Amino acid sequence: MNEPESLTQVDRTRVLCKGRKLSYFAGCDYFRLASHPAIIEAVGEGLRKYGLNVAASRVTTGNHALYRELENALARYFDADAALVVPCGYASNSVAAQALRGAFTHAVIDAKAHMSLRDASLMLGCPVLEFKSRDPEDLRRVLARAGKNIKPILLTDSVFTYESEVAPVAEYLKILGSRGMILLDDAHGAGILGEKGRGVLELAGVSRRRVIQTMTLSKAFGVYGGAILGSSELRGKMFSGSRIFTGSTPLPLPLVYAGLRAVELVAKDKSLRRRLAGNVTRVKTALRAAGYPVALTPVPVAAVTPTSSAHEAILRKRLLARGVFPSFINYPGGPSETYLRIVISSEHTSEQLDNLLGALDFLAERGSRPHIGRADD
Repeated sequence: MNEPESLTQVDRTRVLCKGRKLSYFAGCDYFRLASHPAIIEAVGEGLRKYGLNVAASRVTTGNHALYRELENALARYFDADAALVVPCGYASNSVAAQALRGAFTHAVIDAKAHMSLRDASLMLGCPVLEFKSRDPEDLRRVLARAGKNIKPILLTDSVFTYESEVAPVAEYLKILGSRGMILLDDAHGAGILGEKGRGVLELAGVSRRRVIQTMTLSKAFGVYGGAILGSSELRGKMFSGSRIFTGSTPLPLPLVYAGLRAVELVAKDKSLRRRLAGNVTRVKTALRAAGYPVALTPVPVAAVTPTSSAHEAILRKRLLARGVFPSFINYPGGPSETYLRIVISSEHTSEQLDNLLGALDFLAERGSRPHIGRADD
């Protein structure tokens, strides 16, 4: 894999690339809080108040009161019993899995699950079975083959960004039965989806009683770090029973302080989700009108896959001509082909959206339209 070109973010929606300022429809900072003045100010204030680093595990001398303050704020926002903050979003699934080791007879994992979930599945200490992505009936078949009296845990992303689809968690819970649980990676849903932004569980209208929700603070909240939301009992098990948690230095305190401000912002400023939803609807409706089979979900991501290298070259040229950075990626664990990942934010202007859609519509008008990635294409 070649190293991507260097980019410098110059404001909330633009990057500097090869001397040009370009609109940036990439990165998953959905509210662009990473460059929000209040968050930047909070980082500086946190640094002045607390210094940079506790330089010790939380199970020894590094358990600063600020960590529990952020955990309590997250638990309140997501209406969970408890939360545990971990050094990064990727680690959240593994921290939970280490604490749950030996508690289940089988793990079942979505075929397109994120790499962090695959790593976590290996730490559960039980056989790992795979089912077709977002396919409840295949899940039913896989569980039936596993035998009777099993106690399964299902590992899945809440949102599949390439397909712009949401996992059918309500159906999964019915199929798993009363003994089953879900480890739900809600990195792309937490703070975004649902009326109050509590994620896919709120969107689906299901209880979190048999769901462990993991998340990152680096997307909707624009800061850094990971968190696990669940019961107080689970929090205790993770605090003492996860080697990743007990053996690592926690988040730098300025980021924790900024995280508190970010949770407050997302909770109070309902216009963030309203603007984001409006931009998502506008972009996806326009793409479908132009003939792209994009899913009309509230997921603020769409993937356009060129049908050939010539199509990719045309698309790059048209995007650059309209002042849009051509965010083609080849993500490890994702599709084998390079595709254009379009990430919509609450802060993109109408003009920026017009320029993006104009570049894509150019191809549609000429019959050389790439397709938007869907699992059923």
